[in-house]
Amino acid sequence: MKKVILSLIMVMALMVSVTSCREKKEADKAEDAVENATKEAGDAVKDAADATKDAADKVVNDAERKLKEAEEAAKNAVGDAKVAADKAVEDAKKGLETMKDHAKETLEAAEEGAKDMAKDAVEEGAKKAEGAVKDLKK
Repeated sequence: MKKVILSLIMVMALMVSVTSCREKKEADKAEDAVENATKEAGDAVKDAADATKDAADKVVNDAERKLKEAEEAAKNAVGDAKVAADKAVEDAKKGLETMKDHAKETLEAAEEGAKDMAKDAVEEGAKKAEGAVKDLKK
């Protein structure tokens, strides 16, 4: 009986330990499927990382370009302001020159008017003096 039990245990052990070719092929297929899925997942992660890096590079490049455009616009604005300030100074100088010329003309006209009035007053005074002398001689 011992021999029968030991034989049965041995046969069971052999049955459990020995697998058929069909089971081996299915195990290999499952292993290949797991490897392929792992490889595809790794590729997807790599592609996602590349896409993220590309998007970040694009954002950085766009930001740098916008910064350069803003810098150029600021330079242009400063240049335009300088040109406008220079023009305002020139306009002020011209305005002062015009005022100076008008003041000079007004002063000359007043001087001529004063001379004419003085001359007229002298002539009128002379006429009155002549008239007074004539009245005294009579």
